[in-house]
Formats: sequence, structure tokens, C-alpha cells
Amino acid sequence: MFNIGYGTVKDFEGFDASSDAQTLYNAMKGIGSDKETILDLITSRSNAQRQEIVAAYKSLFGKDLIGDLKYELTGKFERLIVCLMRPPAYHDAKEIKDAIKGLGTNEKCLIEILVSRNNQQIHALRDAYKDAYGRDIEADIVSDTSGHFKKMLVVLLQGTRDESGVVHADLVEEDAKELYAAGEEQWGTDEATFIMILGNRSVTHLQMVFDEYEKIAEKSLEDSIKSELSGDFERLMLAVVQCIRSVPMFFAKRLYKAMKGLGTADNTLIRIMISRSEIDMLDIRECFCLLYEKSLYNMIKDDTSGEYKRTLLRLCGGDDDLAGEFFPEAAQIAYKMWEISAMSKVQLKGTVRPFVGFDASSDAKALRKAMKGFGTDEDTIISIITQRSNEQRQEVKQVFKSLMGRDLMVDLKSELSNNLRRLVLGLMMTPAEFDAKMMRKAMEGAGTDEHSLIEVLVTRSNQEIQAMCAAYQEGKRETDSSTSSPPVLQSVQCSYFFLSFSELADACNDDSNAMETRFMSILCTRSFTHLRRVFQEFVKCTNKDIEQIIKKEFSADVKNAMFAIVRSVKNQPSYLADRLYKAMKGLGTDDRALIRIMVSRSEVDLFNIRKEFKDTHDVSVHDFIQVLS
Repeated sequence: MFNIGYGTVKDFEGFDASSDAQTLYNAMKGIGSDKETILDLITSRSNAQRQEIVAAYKSLFGKDLIGDLKYELTGKFERLIVCLMRPPAYHDAKEIKDAIKGLGTNEKCLIEILVSRNNQQIHALRDAYKDAYGRDIEADIVSDTSGHFKKMLVVLLQGTRDESGVVHADLVEEDAKELYAAGEEQWGTDEATFIMILGNRSVTHLQMVFDEYEKIAEKSLEDSIKSELSGDFERLMLAVVQCIRSVPMFFAKRLYKAMKGLGTADNTLIRIMISRSEIDMLDIRECFCLLYEKSLYNMIKDDTSGEYKRTLLRLCGGDDDLAGEFFPEAAQIAYKMWEISAMSKVQLKGTVRPFVGFDASSDAKALRKAMKGFGTDEDTIISIITQRSNEQRQEVKQVFKSLMGRDLMVDLKSELSNNLRRLVLGLMMTPAEFDAKMMRKAMEGAGTDEHSLIEVLVTRSNQEIQAMCAAYQEGKRETDSSTSSPPVLQSVQCSYFFLSFSELADACNDDSNAMETRFMSILCTRSFTHLRRVFQEFVKCTNKDIEQIIKKEFSADVKNAMFAIVRSVKNQPSYLADRLYKAMKGLGTDDRALIRIMVSRSEVDLFNIRKEFKDTHDVSVHDFIQVLS
């Protein structure tokens, strides 16, 4: 759970506390301050060395170094430097105090600190809180929280988790069965069992329990927690499980959420960069690259500015190259991620189902009435069409023509406008017709929308692609000859052949053209189930990640297509959730992408996409779309 030795900040060789104290004093005397010297010195000393500098500063100048830094510096840079000067336990104590003072509680801060610290760190935190504020941390947290959330926090505050590393095989199966019985197997949830097992068992033991649980439940414990628990207690228990699996991965996700979207959660960013800089920042960086499309270094660089940015980048320790080489912890995480992906049996769910009591004639008449006369009753049209399955909509179309002698699609097109018209017409097409139209739109006019082509082709089954091709031909439109889509897009139809992972590993040593051809032949013809195992073995035997290799070795559309295939193989709802987010973030909305995903996935896996979106971005798809309107 904790990897000492993979930090980016270490003891400075040739350290001299008195000399450093003098340097800092000189940097702050007179008008203004030498911020570059301050940040350079403080970020290149370990926390223990900084404490020696604080003491030497007071002995030499009779002044409080932290007080002087507060006076000379401002804003986020001041907050970051001052936090670096506190001992770790006192920094945690200050964060907890700030999280519970005043109106409201910062539950995410409480969760982050208490689930990620080991027993020794928890005991040091309790002592530091008592020393700094003259109060008992447990009493303060208890008075500010409630329910099962409070109970689990109290358990974590005891700092009594088994850290022996001893695993009793018979107890592993017993604990897995108890967790299953406490949630999935019964009506309601026995929260006390979750608290007792997840709050006390050793990390090694729980990792084996999680594996056993997946065999029993045919789903991950995280998925069970999401379905059985709710609110802050759900978030707390998910964080516990994530930290048991991998603390660096937990922090990589926290850092991403702190910086993505509009605005930055600076307190979270500062807290994590400081607290992990001497422990596992290198592993966090690798996990960040594993999860997202850019390095932690570059995300910080893009999201911050000035001395604040330069200090954070010093703590980050450098930009990761894209060689895909792993430290041991990150390699184990990557291997485990693919193993979980291979074992998990996720039930895909749409959000649109056949309407109970469906009457095509009644719907056809209601739609005609909504479009007849002056003005259009858009609410009625939306209500009917979004609450019918696609198969039912096709019936309504046929009945509309039989009863009214009119083409429903033509009427809708004339009565509606802009994005509502595009969305409703998309819903009224068959899935194959809709996909064919999206492909035509992606290729018509000047330039080609390669991202749309890639998204459609890598997320459709063989049967869906064949139906789309037939619909495309039926429309009597030929593929725009101007498109220069790479061969990977012409080959995305999965057939099932045996593959040894060594074939993929050997391809890494080929020249670029041969490597591209071999990668395409593998990624475009093997089943997703097969590829998950291949990618898992690839990590195990090469100590490299397939995604990083693709980013490093390929470019432009070929890289984007291969990367999309790998992301879909790993977790297709997550890939589509990311596509949705990119369609809506920043200035302007990619309405075509938004409509394409919402229409095409509404009866397939939109429920799963919603969950992945909420997990990654801490906001629901519903709320995100509502902000756009």
C-alpha cells in the first residue's frame, strides 16, 4: 500500500542548515523577495531538512521563518511554500482542521487523508492535532459527521489496520462471502460488515479478498459498493478499496479531478503534491500517464502559472517520456488493471427501454396533433420519441404513413429546427441508418472528421458494422474519395484468432512501417476478450504499457485509432464517457458528437457511460448537459 523510495524529493547532499537559513534570509531582506531562490531551495530539501532550517533561522536571526515567508509571499505560491515548511503530521492536522471548521465539511479532504495514511501516520496526525489545537481530532470529526460515514472515519482514526502482511487463506474466502452476503445477496445492506472488514484487514489480505469476491459476485467490489451504498459513505468506501488496490492510482485520479475542467482545486493539488513528494510521486506520475492522455507534469504546466507552477513542477520532478517503461509498482498496477478488465462481467444497460402499454396508432396521432396548425408542441414530440425504443419508433413511422399518408421524418424535419431537429431525426432512424449518416457527415465537405470515424468503428460489433455498411449502400452514397483514413479504419471487424503476446512484443522491435502493419493486424482482428489477456501479458513480460507504446511509436490518425481501440478494449463505457466530456468541455459544444453518442448508446450502455462520467468528473452527465442549455 505504501512505497517508500519512489518520491521525487530526497535529502539534499551536502546539506547545511545554517547556510540555507542565511540564503533564505538574504532572499527576503530589503524591498521585494527573490522568489526563485526561495522555491529552488525549499523544493530541493527534504521535509526533515526543512525543519532543521526553521530551527537554524530562529537561532541565527531570532525570527520565525514561516512568519517571514507568509509576510513576503502572496497567493497560492505563499500557501504552497508555507505548507512545505510544516512537518507532514502537522500539515495533515491543518488540512483536517480546515476541512471541518465553519459551516459545512470538506468530506473529500477527510476521506483522502484518512484512507491513504498508514498506522504510524495516523497516530502522528492525532498527536499533531492535539498539540496544535489542544483538541481531540476524533471528537471534532465525530461532532461534524454522521451515520455510517462517521463510523468508518472513527475506525480509520484508530490506526489499527493489520500491517503484518500475514494472510490466512481460509479467512480470505470467508471475508469475501461475508461481503457478498452483506450486500449483493440480500435486500438492503449490512454496512457494519463492510466497515469491519475494510477498516481492519491488512492490505495484502484485502487484495486477495477482492479477487475472491469477483469470482463469487462476477463483478468488482467497487461495482457492488456503487450499487449498495450511497452519498459520502459510498465515496469513502470506494476510496478505501482504491487505496487497498493502489495508493498511487488513487492519488493520480484525485490529481486529475483537481485540475480538469474549468478552475483548479488548488487546496487538493497542493495537499497531494506535498504529501506524496517524498513517498510515491514517481508511481503517481506513471499511474497518471496510464489513466489519462497526458503526463502529470504537462497537466500542471497547462493548469497553473507563475512561481506557483514552477514550485509544483519541481515537486512533480520532471516530465515523463513516453517509453512506457514502468517502475515495479506501476507495472503491477497496469497488470492488475488489465486482469480486472478481463475478469469483470459488466452488465451493460441502456437508459431507453420499450414503453409499457405502447400503442403505435395513438403515438402517431399524438405526433400529428403536435405538428398540426400554428406552432409545434415540441414537449409532446420529445416526450413520445425519447420514451419509446427504436423498434417502437419504427412502428410509429409506419403507422403514421398508413394513417396520415404522410412521411413522419419529413414532417419532423419541417417542424423542428437546429440541434433539436438533428437529435429527433437521429432517434427516428434505425441504428444502422444513423451510423451510416454519421459516417457520411464525417467524410463530406472539405476535410474529414477522423475522430467520428474512429469512435463509430471501434465501438460497433461486426454485426453493427455490416448493417451500417448495408445502410450506407442503401443510401446510394459512396465514401468520399478524399478521405485518407488509415487502413486501421478499413479493418475494424473482429474475427477470433489465437495470438501469443510475444507477437505483439516482437513488433516493438520492427521498423515503423512493419510495426504499424503488425499492430493493426493484431488490434483489428482479435476479440476484445482475447486482447485484454494479450495486453495483460504484454505488461508482465515487457514491463511496458501498450497505450504508452502506441503514443510513442505512432502519430496522427493511426495513433488515435489504435489508442481508441485499446481504450475500448479496456473499458468501452469509459472511452465513450471521455468522448462525451470532450464534446462538452471548454468553449463551445461539439453538438454532432454529443448527439451521436446520446442517440447511439441510449439503448446499449448509456447507463454505464453515465456512471463512468460521474466517477471520472464528479458531475453527472445530466448536470453537465443542463449547464450547456
